[in-house]
Amino acid sequence: MQTQSRVQPAPAAIAQARPRIGLLGIMQSLYDEMLPGIGERQAAYAREVAEALSGVADVEVAPPVKERADAERAMADLHARGLDGLLVVMLTYGPAMRVARLLADTPLPVCLANIQPVPAVTPEWDMGDLTYNQGIHGAQDTANAMVRSGRPFHVVTDDWRADSFREAVGRWARAAAAITRWRSLKVGVFGYAMNQMGDIRVDVHELVRTLGPQVDALAPGALHRAMGEVPDADVRELIADEDARFEIDPALSAEEREDHARMQLALDRVLSAGGYGAYSTHFDAIAEDGRFARLPLAAASSLMAKGYGFGAEGDALTAALMSAATTLLGTTQFTEMYAMDFPRDAILMSHMGEGNWALARDDRPVRLIKRPLGIGGLDDPPTFLFQYATGPATLATLVALEGRFRLVVAEGEILDTEELPALEMPYGSFKPDSGVRACMNRWLRLGGPHHQVLNPGRRAEEWAVFCELSGIEHCAV
Repeated sequence: MQTQSRVQPAPAAIAQARPRIGLLGIMQSLYDEMLPGIGERQAAYAREVAEALSGVADVEVAPPVKERADAERAMADLHARGLDGLLVVMLTYGPAMRVARLLADTPLPVCLANIQPVPAVTPEWDMGDLTYNQGIHGAQDTANAMVRSGRPFHVVTDDWRADSFREAVGRWARAAAAITRWRSLKVGVFGYAMNQMGDIRVDVHELVRTLGPQVDALAPGALHRAMGEVPDADVRELIADEDARFEIDPALSAEEREDHARMQLALDRVLSAGGYGAYSTHFDAIAEDGRFARLPLAAASSLMAKGYGFGAEGDALTAALMSAATTLLGTTQFTEMYAMDFPRDAILMSHMGEGNWALARDDRPVRLIKRPLGIGGLDDPPTFLFQYATGPATLATLVALEGRFRLVVAEGEILDTEELPALEMPYGSFKPDSGVRACMNRWLRLGGPHHQVLNPGRRAEEWAVFCELSGIEHCAV
């Protein structure tokens, strides 16, 4: 048996690149004669702002735009760079109508940074200082134009040198990246979704039209063929990695581990080849196919640790949300509410066997166990068993409504609890800040479904920015 005291680092993850944003600085030609060199001076200011944000995003600065033609050229160039978002900075006052149509039409999530070069007004200021620092009424003009056009946007008002400014823009930049990358996400559902399970259903046409993720049905046969094509050396390498990383149940046979490893590697191959960043497998779709010996439960855990979005039982919507959460917030756990624990004012969180072991508590071993499971009627599926990492956490779920979407978010804490010896699947105890009664009353009234994503930390504010930019209704419980 292999043992460990702490969870080892996750395998090489799917690339989650830093946000890449463009900075569009706006001014006007009116001040050129009055203040020679103002264009160069304010362009240097824009570069300083970009440098101040280098810790949270890669910022590409466009030349200052003064007239509509300048703005059109700058925006065309920024669009060609494949950026995640657009940060608009008033370098002086600039009339909004020169950029109104461009900002209304850009596909990039927009943040209006209401800032100025110098934070304090002093007796030494002259008309030059007033001109250099008069961005606020340009921000008002530009914001008014975007509101009147129905354009969603975010606003940050702050001293650009402050840590709070950098943190706020970082939140927006991560939300922008999550939204932009979400629009090109492909979700693969192997077989079909669980029959009669209503809250996971989504109109896939509405989803791709409104938010962007594309849902494709994948044939289980593609997984079966891929299993036969996995090289034996890759199987041995994966098993050796598990031996070094986890506590292995001696009851697991070599055949069980090899079959599980082949399923995981085959899933990864099919998803990677098809450009899928998220997926779902439903136990009936796998079992009824007739060609598989067991369910890919451990595979789901390790693929989540690698960065794939996942939703059980054919739940493409939660798989898509998990992908967005990974970009927005980092490593993400797929979960569901299993039972209420009123003495603790908490909820037992778990699922049938799929959980992201990269978010296991690090003072107890993650075990790969032989796990009898009647669901599906197949052979015992190797399953990762662990408890969720303790501390502040945020639960989120996406509700599909008629022509629109709602995000239900609960902040709280994963409690430090005793082990549950008979529970042979990943689990944790989530205590909502609002209390179980109030949280669940509101959750149910809002139509919150039974599959969720879980992230470390209190992250409702970041989800609120994500919703603001994407047009999703945000509901905190």
